[in-house]
Formats: sequence, structure tokens, C-alpha cells
Amino acid sequence: MAGLAGPLERAIMDTLWGAPGPLRVRELLGRINQHADRALAYNTVQTVAERLARKGLLRRVPDGQAFRYAPTRTREEHAVELMLKALTESPDHGAMLARFAESVDPEDAHHLFEALRHRTDDEPGT
Repeated sequence: MAGLAGPLERAIMDTLWGAPGPLRVRELLGRINQHADRALAYNTVQTVAERLARKGLLRRVPDGQAFRYAPTRTREEHAVELMLKALTESPDHGAMLARFAESVDPEDAHHLFEALRHRTDDEPGT
């Protein structure tokens, strides 16, 4: 899966991740423009939503003559995919994981430790 190329792609994804369901471009535009310093045009948001659909980040849901857009993955699933991609691109997974563990907030490190402990406890033969 591709990453997000710019602030408008991030704004669209953030808006859709926070929406209760798929949105039409006009609805998406209204929500984005509520928080924007400068109002965006309908065609701009539609073009970027289509680009995100081509990247596999959004799916188009037919709605009459138009489409509604929805994320193909949750925010968390997207973030995990990006982290796993970064990990697989590193020749030294151990060093990258250690650096990551040293860099996260202590509370996040605790959550990571607990998740790893739980995963290890569930492994057969451990």
C-alpha cells in the first residue's frame, strides 16, 4: 500500500477515518473546509480522492450518479502496514526494532512489551 503523499491526502484520509461511514465528495469537502485556512475546490478534493482510490487507500461506493468514498483499511491497519514496510526495507531488523523500542514513549513501550509478552504466551511450546 502506498503512503500519503501530502497534506491534502492526509486530510482526506483523516476525515474519512473519523467519519461514521462513506462520504460523497461534497460532504468530504465540507468537513475539510471547516478546518482549512483556505477553502478547497470541489474538483481538487475529487481528484485527490480518485488518486487515493487508485492507490488502494480508498474504495468507491456507488451512490446514485455519484460515489461515496471510504477507507479500505483502518488508520491502525494503515500505520502497521507502513511500519512493516519500513522494517522489511532494513537489512538489520533487530537494530531497527531496538531503536524503535528505545524511541517510543515509555507508556507506548509498555503497551508494546505487553503485546509481545501476550503473543509469546500464546505460542505453542512456550
